[in-house]
Amino acid sequence: MAQTLLQTPLHGRHVELGARMVPFAGWEMPVQYEGVIPEHRAVRSDAGVFDVSHMGEIEIEGPQATALLQGLLSNDLEKIAPGEAQYTLLTNERGGIVDDLIVYRLGPCRYLLVVNASNRDADFRWLKEREIRGSEVSDVSDEYALLAVQGPHAIEKLGLARAKAFTFAEQTIDGIETMVGRTGYTGEDGCEVLCMAEDAVALWDAVLARGIVPCGLGARDTLRLEVCYPLHGNDIGPDTDAISAGLGWTCALDKEFTGVDVLRRIKSAGPGRKLVAFVMEDRAIARHGMPIDGGGEVTSGTHSPTLDVGIGMGYVPSAQARAGTELSIDVRGKSRRARVVTKPIYKREG
Repeated sequence: MAQTLLQTPLHGRHVELGARMVPFAGWEMPVQYEGVIPEHRAVRSDAGVFDVSHMGEIEIEGPQATALLQGLLSNDLEKIAPGEAQYTLLTNERGGIVDDLIVYRLGPCRYLLVVNASNRDADFRWLKEREIRGSEVSDVSDEYALLAVQGPHAIEKLGLARAKAFTFAEQTIDGIETMVGRTGYTGEDGCEVLCMAEDAVALWDAVLARGIVPCGLGARDTLRLEVCYPLHGNDIGPDTDAISAGLGWTCALDKEFTGVDVLRRIKSAGPGRKLVAFVMEDRAIARHGMPIDGGGEVTSGTHSPTLDVGIGMGYVPSAQARAGTELSIDVRGKSRRARVVTKPIYKREG
């Protein structure tokens, strides 16, 4: 029997706008409206909005909330104060990445974790099973909707004041109470706006009325790959470690957390393979799972709308990871040339 797909509070609006809807992580989500390329370019040049209400929200509170999370998350929560956020990893005993997420410090003893849609239930169970006395873990995902408004003119079009990246504050947008986080997944300026689920339609309508372009998952993927943001389930996962994935900067190896001993050993010895970015030299698009000569594998690949060339990321032996190294990728049975480049592949001028 086919599984019934979940729908965000904005599903009706997407259908009305003529979005092409696809299954994604158990949800029915818009992959595009006008098209991936115009939506991608709207975010790079102006402002676009994504419905990311399928993401999970997990709240942790209590006098031992910090202690619980310090032992489970890779980054150091002592580095952030209430009103600040941090990119971090939930790791397993092998140093593998259960999920990558953003933690918002709501107060001295209260946190909100925004986790990947496909991992919401698994993350909640992982945290709940490890709860300690004085901490309480709650899945509050169904209470909220989340919009990502991204692009060089996003903040201006929303009528918001400038603020530092990875900070957040309660803001009213066209009469709607929201929490605005200066975070995002596109490499552009912008924010992620959390509101109560019942306010989602009013907020979406208000954002579109300000001249912000609706965008789907297709453009979200091309945008994040141009700036080499990893996708959990493709580029990182429970069987990949942060050091090999180039995410060592998210790991406070001087504190104790799940899998830290393994990560210390990998850091000390040097990883046997590394996640690299590449640009195709031949006219071809590499896709997830395609072999790279020498024992590597493509984890993400697409056509870059900004650069008009095939781009991607993949794991290769460390000896092949230096920028400028030529790679040979098996694209549907034919050997195609690519070149390792420094991350990010695309960088905004100025």
